[in-house]
Amino acid sequence: MLVVTLPDGSKREFEAPVRVADVAQSIGSGLAKAALGGIVDGKMVDTSFVIDKDSQLAMITDKSPEALGIVRHSTAHLLAYAVKELFPEAQVTIGPVVENGFYYDFSYHRPFTPDDLIALDKKMIELAKKDEPVVRRVMPRDDAVKLFKDQGENYKAELIASIPHGEDVSLYAEGKFTDLCRGPHVPSTGKLKVFKLMKLAGAYWRGDSKNEMLQRIYGTAWLCKEDQDAYLHRLEESEKRDHRRLGKQLDLFHFQEEAPGLIFWHPKGWSIWQEVEQCMRRVYQQEGYQEVKAPQILDRGLWEKSGHWENYKETMFTTESENRAYALKPMNCPGHCLMFDHSQRSYKDLPIRYADFGVLHRNEASGALSGLTRVRRFQQDDGHIFCRKDQISSEVLDNLDFLSYIYSAFGFEYELELSTRPKNALGSEDLWKTAEEQLAAALNKFGKPWKINPGDGAFYGPKIDIKGFDAMKRRHQCGTIQLDFN
Repeated sequence: MLVVTLPDGSKREFEAPVRVADVAQSIGSGLAKAALGGIVDGKMVDTSFVIDKDSQLAMITDKSPEALGIVRHSTAHLLAYAVKELFPEAQVTIGPVVENGFYYDFSYHRPFTPDDLIALDKKMIELAKKDEPVVRRVMPRDDAVKLFKDQGENYKAELIASIPHGEDVSLYAEGKFTDLCRGPHVPSTGKLKVFKLMKLAGAYWRGDSKNEMLQRIYGTAWLCKEDQDAYLHRLEESEKRDHRRLGKQLDLFHFQEEAPGLIFWHPKGWSIWQEVEQCMRRVYQQEGYQEVKAPQILDRGLWEKSGHWENYKETMFTTESENRAYALKPMNCPGHCLMFDHSQRSYKDLPIRYADFGVLHRNEASGALSGLTRVRRFQQDDGHIFCRKDQISSEVLDNLDFLSYIYSAFGFEYELELSTRPKNALGSEDLWKTAEEQLAAALNKFGKPWKINPGDGAFYGPKIDIKGFDAMKRRHQCGTIQLDFN
């Protein structure tokens, strides 16, 4: 006898392995109709997933927080299906979920046009209304490579070929279209009712500028029309508030092709900058920081010692002089460490707090540049605190109060995340565990809600990330409180 335990603690017994859809049907026809997927022992699955042992099951419906991601991922596949119907020679590549929607990248012999998007929208509506079942199947990796090569889908075949030999892959089919995907997906295309294609863009295959430029189609998908209408209204309002547009209208700054990702500040814009910087300078002084200025160019050996060269060199600008290799600093940490190490210190001198408004450079990919939010030259109100282990918790708590004061003064709402140990971490697991516990204790004492962001810490230590919200309630990465073991 197989036992399925539901979230309310009730149990359902079955004499043989059973699909998630069948469990839903045993509870009620309404739930079976509403089911978009399930969570079996903590793992999201399709309604076609077969439960073959005693398990815990939670159904995913449009009331579940996981539902929107499944709908958006399934809608990305619906877009690819529509493209293959209208443009059979197009090749499909990848189509992930992103904030507020999804995208899918295609290779095609001519650029898609706004009229193509209108036609694709109509075709997607037509395919959704057919309510075709979305069917998952698993096959050996080599068989899948052959399947897609035979279909002329060379990009998809290349993706599958990068999967280790001997592994199986999962494919999803709807109508005549089959795609590679881990899933889960909605049980049928009829579950996709509210979506809209938004815009066209370019993207290099696998994010490498040496590869072919693909065509990216962005779309949005929602669980109800009211949510989509609200999103489209926010988008319209955000365009009115676009800082690139305002920068031009108010004569604050501009960009030029001769300096991609670098800002030309006009007198009005620079005066605003200086006011903000002077305000921050006063607050730093009140908080016990000493302002310093480190060199912009430092020897490669320092970056190798700090670990940045191994983990960060692709985003560093480099130069040579007199047979020595240098890099423009992408961050202030190593320079501040040299300044701290320059003099002999006593533990009684700690904590020592440095503040720096120095210029930083990062060699961001050209496709990632975006107005003032993603640039190649910028300045941080950057601080470093050198302290004893027993001072960490109090310093972190003081820093949280400091950041809260600043964001409140500028009228920003924010949320907190604790980013934990990544795969390429320096230092022992015990050291990381202790550091993460100290940060968590400070957050708990601070008293505002926070959540874990697993695996997103820097390679040299865990951190508290502050995500600020703009006037349109969009999230932006703002301040960081970072522990550095290096």
